Amino acid sequence: MKLTEILNSERLSLSFEVFPPKTDTAFDSVKHATEEIAKLSPSFMSVTYGAGGGTSKYTLDIAKNIKANYGVPTLAHLTCVSSTKETVHQKIAEIKEAGIVNVMALRGDLTPELENSDRSLWAYRHAVDLVRELKENADFCIGGACYPEIHPESTNQKEDIKYLKEKVDAGCSFLTTQMFFDNNLLYNFLYKIREAGITVPIIPGIMPITNGNQVERAVKLSGSFMPQRFKSLVDKFGNTPAAMKQAGIAYATDQIIDLFANGITNVHVYSMNKPDVAEAIQNNLSDILGQ
Repeated sequence: MKLTEILNSERLSLSFEVFPPKTDTAFDSVKHATEEIAKLSPSFMSVTYGAGGGTSKYTLDIAKNIKANYGVPTLAHLTCVSSTKETVHQKIAEIKEAGIVNVMALRGDLTPELENSDRSLWAYRHAVDLVRELKENADFCIGGACYPEIHPESTNQKEDIKYLKEKVDAGCSFLTTQMFFDNNLLYNFLYKIREAGITVPIIPGIMPITNGNQVERAVKLSGSFMPQRFKSLVDKFGNTPAAMKQAGIAYATDQIIDLFANGITNVHVYSMNKPDVAEAIQNNLSDILGQ
């Protein structure tokens, strides 16, 4: 099933992101965690593709298992940073062979090694290059990433939105946002991109912070603004694991309820491969999602 069938429906939906293992020895435990999340019957699940393609060999294994054995529509991530044309064409062929029709087209994170390399030699310098490649090679439902605040490498938001429109015009059928912790940032962003002529579905990405140590990494990854009420939550409960977990789930649930109440119909949760967190959030929303 193409995700546009879900995203263009008026029915409220909740989806989860999972990531493949970083090592062979971790495969079984990660597979089990993703299966437990699949048992929750989310609207779909996305499977990431590690920095520099580091965990890419397992992306399709996890995605195929979720789709075949649990009937959950899957979205396979694909990155192109520093990849050759041959490598990308091979990955596209593998995705098609696996029967996956939804692909998240990303440039990919820059590792320290890639940061200092000669980018002029890369076959794909931006995600839009991968979007065009996917569009030319198969009938995929293609997703892209967007930043409600600003992409860390953009000069300003106007420039950011200009490049985002190029990505949509190249073939993206929907966009998923980077994590954010203040819904007003998303509402402001949506107003600006609609004004710019970007009309595809936007899926807000929500990260439940259930461990005080996650905060620094989340800010580093996304550059997200942390509202004072969220900072107060971390200050109060950050050193008490059980309390922080409960508070983080409650905060994420509150964000999602507000999004649904304000006309958003699809929300994506960065589950961090934690079935208990995914289940708690879904249970908090059970009657709301049932409407």
